[in-house]
Amino acid sequence: MTTAVPPKIAVVYYSATGSVHHLAQAVAEGAEKAGAEVRLRRVAELAPDAAIDSNPAWRAHVDATQGVELASHDDLEWADAYAFGTPTRFGNVASQLKQFIDGTGGLWQRGVFADKPTTAFVSAANVHGGNESTLLALYNTLYHWGSLIVPPGYTDQTVYAANGNPYGTAHASGAGELPGDNILDAARYQGQRLTGITARLLNGARD
Repeated sequence: MTTAVPPKIAVVYYSATGSVHHLAQAVAEGAEKAGAEVRLRRVAELAPDAAIDSNPAWRAHVDATQGVELASHDDLEWADAYAFGTPTRFGNVASQLKQFIDGTGGLWQRGVFADKPTTAFVSAANVHGGNESTLLALYNTLYHWGSLIVPPGYTDQTVYAANGNPYGTAHASGAGELPGDNILDAARYQGQRLTGITARLLNGARD
């Protein structure tokens, strides 16, 4: 039996005013605590400065996260598993994350994504603001990739405490509130679960 190798997990997200950024950090924390090597990466902002400046919270977040590395195709090739995060846009994936994903055709053709565990997390202003439909829309891409979708399901009490979304951790930001401890705990669990399943697949294959 060979020595177990820690899973490599890429947490790739887009966040406008900070909610998804905080979820991404929590997912990364959960994965690291479970033994993963993690790359936390944001995708590039596409909105013009005029739009960003129209919302002080948006501008503040853009300026505050300049130190977070931008996601690249190298991060996707490097990783054994993925966690993607996005705010909802009319019940769908934000264009910033979608453009990054849409540029991965070459990796897909080479089978880079096949059989890799993948999960997702989201945020909308309202409880019924499209969180579930956004997760399902994002998962459509993962079916095409041949990835293995790893939802949290109802497999831990943190999911129930975070309003019970079995598709992925979801935050209702209301008037701009950042995720509370109950939501962040669910996100940490989601990162932990992704790491555990990835480790079982990787190390089972190496035994």
